[in-house]
Amino acid sequence: MTETTTRSAVLILLGPPGAGKGTQARMLEERFGLVQLSTGDLLRAAVAAGTDAGKAAKAVMEAGELVSDEIVLAILKDRMAEPDTARGVILDGFPRTPGQAEALDALLSEQGLAIDAAISIEVEDAAMVRRVSGRYTCAACGEGYHDDFKQPAQAGICDKCGGTAFKRRADDNAETVGARLTAYHASTAPLIAYYEARGVLRSVDGMAAIDTIAQNLAAIVSEVTA
Repeated sequence: MTETTTRSAVLILLGPPGAGKGTQARMLEERFGLVQLSTGDLLRAAVAAGTDAGKAAKAVMEAGELVSDEIVLAILKDRMAEPDTARGVILDGFPRTPGQAEALDALLSEQGLAIDAAISIEVEDAAMVRRVSGRYTCAACGEGYHDDFKQPAQAGICDKCGGTAFKRRADDNAETVGARLTAYHASTAPLIAYYEARGVLRSVDGMAAIDTIAQNLAAIVSEVTA
């Protein structure tokens, strides 16, 4: 059953690779009618749709360069103007730096919005190797699973869509996890201080059970949108 929010919410999920941001975002989508906005998905959709921002992104990517913050923000602005985002959005993968956070604040301010909560999913680095190396997704719908923590109720069949094909990311292995965690702490973790200074930082224990994390996140969403 979808719960309602009393106003449009803008939430950010923070956490290192393997913290479960994608899984939790999908659960919040279902519970509150929010829309998860992943930077990678937004770029691909904008390119496929041929929007002005999408065309700009395509040209940059085809040149082998990184898409600028300005293009990402333009794509985000276009997506947030669509009617299905009326109840609110969950940003996953953006912002990644304090500079991007400032640009996002400016964009939201133009629309009379602001970040309601930046939620840090706190995890232990040492546990990430096991988490990341064991995760996989349904090839059809993207539902996330894990060898140890979350397997389909019926082996080989996705709980969500009934698909029977699953896939793993090539870089989900012990060798690359350390480098990704280092990059996270260097560039993204400073966002925690940024949002704490603005009074919107919340945190949840990412080492808890998936359902417990979901309950704690839902409590935050209910509070900030009341």
